[in-house]
Amino acid sequence: MGKSNQPGNKLWYAAVGGAAGLVNGFFGGGGGMVLVPLLAGQCGLGQRRAFATSVAVIAPLCALSAGIYYLRGSLDPIAALPYLTGGLIGGLIGGKVFRRMSMVLLRRVFALLILYGAVRALL
Repeated sequence: MGKSNQPGNKLWYAAVGGAAGLVNGFFGGGGGMVLVPLLAGQCGLGQRRAFATSVAVIAPLCALSAGIYYLRGSLDPIAALPYLTGGLIGGLIGGKVFRRMSMVLLRRVFALLILYGAVRALL
């Protein structure tokens, strides 16, 4: 499990979570792209555990961000419903495939996703 049980690191872990929440709040998502590398590299979690932990952290952050956007009138829940349905199906499939996927391939796919997001943001 690496460094994750050391009590002196709790402030650092809160800062890592804060960074993910900040990114999620600014962009309505994407906190996992910050969280996974920090969990794996700085917090000592293995790659699979970092990906899984990221999902557990990001889910409530996304719900909080969605609630804030909704209260401010920026979210149309009816318009979001088809994406939610597809996302739930994709999440179920992804969760099953995740267990069988090699970590090398998983890291490469994740890196490509980050690269794609960066290119889209720049263009």
